[in-house]
Amino acid sequence: MSKSVGIGGLIVLAAVAGVGVAGAQNATPAGQSAAGPPSILDRLQGMMSGGKSAWTPEQLATMAKLRDAAMNDPYALDELRHLTYNIGPRLSGSPQAGKAVDYVAGEMRGLGAEVTLEKAKVPHWVRGEEKGELVSWPGQAAGTAQKVVLTALGGSVATPQDGITAEVVVVDDWNQLRALPAGAVAGKILLFNHKFDKELAAVGNGMGAYGDGVVYRGAGPIAGGAVGAAAVLVRSVGGADYRIPHTGQTAYAPGVAKVPAAAITAEDADMLKVLTSEGPVTMHLTLTPETQPDVDSYNVIADWKGTEHPEDVVIVSGHLDSWDLGTGAIDDGAGVVVSMQVIHLLKELGIHPKRTVRFIAWMSEEEGSQGAAAYMEEHKDDAAHHIGAIESDLGADHPSGIYYSGKQALGGWLRPLSGVLEPIGAETLDATPETGEDIAGLTARGVPSFAPIQDSRFYFNYHHTAADTFDKVDPKHLGENAAVMTVLAYALADSAEQAPR
Repeated sequence: MSKSVGIGGLIVLAAVAGVGVAGAQNATPAGQSAAGPPSILDRLQGMMSGGKSAWTPEQLATMAKLRDAAMNDPYALDELRHLTYNIGPRLSGSPQAGKAVDYVAGEMRGLGAEVTLEKAKVPHWVRGEEKGELVSWPGQAAGTAQKVVLTALGGSVATPQDGITAEVVVVDDWNQLRALPAGAVAGKILLFNHKFDKELAAVGNGMGAYGDGVVYRGAGPIAGGAVGAAAVLVRSVGGADYRIPHTGQTAYAPGVAKVPAAAITAEDADMLKVLTSEGPVTMHLTLTPETQPDVDSYNVIADWKGTEHPEDVVIVSGHLDSWDLGTGAIDDGAGVVVSMQVIHLLKELGIHPKRTVRFIAWMSEEEGSQGAAAYMEEHKDDAAHHIGAIESDLGADHPSGIYYSGKQALGGWLRPLSGVLEPIGAETLDATPETGEDIAGLTARGVPSFAPIQDSRFYFNYHHTAADTFDKVDPKHLGENAAVMTVLAYALADSAEQAPR
């Protein structure tokens, strides 16, 4: 919020204009140059008048029909139920991922869209046995062991088949690791005990909390390998306190020894922190994952052809792969099915926008975004014909509006959509540097990109865990997300002029 305007007054004016406060903060009134920020007076006058709209009253009425249809049509929920219950986990390279490709392609063909399967080489990592237990610690009862709940990180190498037994060293962050004496970690199991910031997530910044912790999951094995650790553990990057570990992709670096890596639960990380402060702690760790040769997989692309400019496309998308512990309902089955629903609703209502609406179910976002890389290579000379790109990849909780990345003028251009989405509480418009991993390459090439602003307070309780299942999705919220995706896709595809870029 701008410090030069009273919060209460701006909220009142924003309410009168029918837009959210965040939208008011970032919007650029019609005619305002993107070279500099608009004045407070210009901004408030633009909010009150609405400015020049890129859409006719008839088009705005069509958006309202699409919004209401999305809220009442069970298509997305039914598709998500099938993806999760019937197909299940969809780790890239797995038989389930292949089945999901065939299923989604068939559903899109059934709607009358023009379907293409775009090949991509993807990793084929298979999770094996994973077991951790303490075999000695201060205060131990004779002849006992103590279980540690853990799961291998994606891409991890294996321990020997019968595991390793080593002392545990606990550090909270990079600084504590650097402060250790030379050789202090050699041959030992190194635990990064960096806590997920629940308070930050609780105020709606789950992505911020995740970003602070995920660097340890990604780079922890590199740091551990560099100092001679026998294995690396990381505190799970999530907010659930149900002794559930969070998996996710990790990384290795050339010239640094690859060491086995796993995530342990927050509760077990706390326990190890206390026990190692009292004396030596020894763990037996067994991880037997296997990295098999890369395999062919596919992005599913389905075009709902435009009537006037079919060569120009607007992308609606989510990623079809998931981790293997749960069934990928919120990450990212929900993003896929609300994107599918865009095509479904356009068909059901008999709507054919001027430009092509392109559904994409991306493959292998979790293990390196190989599907997105394949798309960028295939379409490297076609950025000018990408009018906008939307990705949904933050679950299925209530959307409060639209994130946009690109020119400042996008905020003002999008403002009429606030009025359409206000009845479902999704009127906010917020600028952001990035909107999605799979569309990041398009964003970098100047394509306006977008994402629903989704409630992230609870997402990381389930993300990358065995609890990412169909029951975590609220049908009403899923409908709201489908409404945001559909209204925005139609608006981009049918506007008289292209979105500012």
